[in-house]
Amino acid sequence: MLIPVILSGGSGTRLWPLSRELYPKQLLPLVGKGTMLQETLARVAGVDDVGAPIVVCNESHRFLVAEQLRAIGAQPQAIILEPIGRNTAPAVAVAAMAAVTGGEAGAAKASNDHVLLVLPADHVIRDIAAFQAAVALGLKAAQQGQLVTFGVVPDKPETGYGYIRRAAGTGPSYPIAQFVEKPDLPTATKYVESKEYFWNSGMFMFKASIVLDELRALSDDIYQACAQAYTSAKRDLDFTRLSVKEFTACPSDSFDYAVMEKTKHGVVVPLDAGWSDVGSWSALHEAVPSDTDGNVCVGDVLTADSHGCYLQSTSRLVATVGLEDHVVVETKDAVLVAPKNRVQDVKLLVAQLKKQGRYETSLHREVFRPWGSYDSIDSGDRFQVKRLTVKPGAELSLQLHHHRAEHWIVVAGTARITRGDEVFLLEENQSTYIPLGVRHRIENPGKIPLHIIEVQSGTYLGEDDIVRFEDRYGRQGQTG
Repeated sequence: MLIPVILSGGSGTRLWPLSRELYPKQLLPLVGKGTMLQETLARVAGVDDVGAPIVVCNESHRFLVAEQLRAIGAQPQAIILEPIGRNTAPAVAVAAMAAVTGGEAGAAKASNDHVLLVLPADHVIRDIAAFQAAVALGLKAAQQGQLVTFGVVPDKPETGYGYIRRAAGTGPSYPIAQFVEKPDLPTATKYVESKEYFWNSGMFMFKASIVLDELRALSDDIYQACAQAYTSAKRDLDFTRLSVKEFTACPSDSFDYAVMEKTKHGVVVPLDAGWSDVGSWSALHEAVPSDTDGNVCVGDVLTADSHGCYLQSTSRLVATVGLEDHVVVETKDAVLVAPKNRVQDVKLLVAQLKKQGRYETSLHREVFRPWGSYDSIDSGDRFQVKRLTVKPGAELSLQLHHHRAEHWIVVAGTARITRGDEVFLLEENQSTYIPLGVRHRIENPGKIPLHIIEVQSGTYLGEDDIVRFEDRYGRQGQTG
């Protein structure tokens, strides 16, 4: 059986302001109706004998990942939570351990030896049939004990990717002669002309037992730390929560460095399927069909005499006149304007925002929670106004605040309110008041989303002024 392993741990800040640390690009619908995570799973669905996926993600993304899997009917055998990012080698290691134990955290006995198809969750592949054909070719090599990587056939010199040089062979899989770091433009041009080099895609395929044996032999420090983190892992709702102490102690290294550059069993399968890692706004512009003026327009966008631009609006009209080869991205709380040839420098803006301690690096104005979301629509001295959306059947934690009181007005749906010892229903256009220091909870007992306007007032309105007493999502005892 083929087990997809989806690596969804990145923060994707190169696509700021749309992608942020707590809502990264793999969880956004950048190139289709589905998010990049959902599209990654969809393209594997047509491969023969595919089992339930294993997803490795950042702990802070867990509810978004679970909800997106649920929305497409995907039932993973494990969602493994990384308490801290440690690059791809540890992520592959714990995924392989989950595969051989059937997703049972802490299981001592390995009983399964499936082939794993390791895929980053944030790639674009336009030719699904070609991708699936390459997977079928790679599967044969993996079943024979080879460690397969997929090399993208380059269509131009590219200085933003690492390269893989193949050795002589008859195909369809070739021995790996060399991994090469990102080259300068003249060197990249020579690589493309030689026909011996591929872009390094970061996608892999191998038997679970083989990759664990190679990790133990070639990077034993990573293997041992991951083994301890996985055997000490705890089941938490739908998640496998790795041991914080053991996983934090694990060395941070990519799978290429830790295994593929050292193994004697590596092969590369050529992939010509319209691949992109969407690593910048200019790359996204190339990955999405443009109009007759070369513009990609997403959302409410109006242009006049503008060419070669990527223009995106999420909450209001964006209009351009006479703009050439620029990126303009508008969100509810930020606007980015940059020439396409400078989009790699978005990281400089993100660094400035972090230095200033601003929330825009990590959160959007609309923040998603396991029960729904809230949007901070207005604020001022000693007050804040939010729009809460609570999913059908969901509930907020039983909580209190030390520094603020709250007024709630139901604008759509029905709310079940807990306020101190009282429990009562609020219908549309009805309201209630929650005094400072009183335990309270909102539940949605209905079948449609519940929308509430919340007005907060007090001396301190930060999200860390929350004390949770009961929470179905395992956050009780936490603040914030």
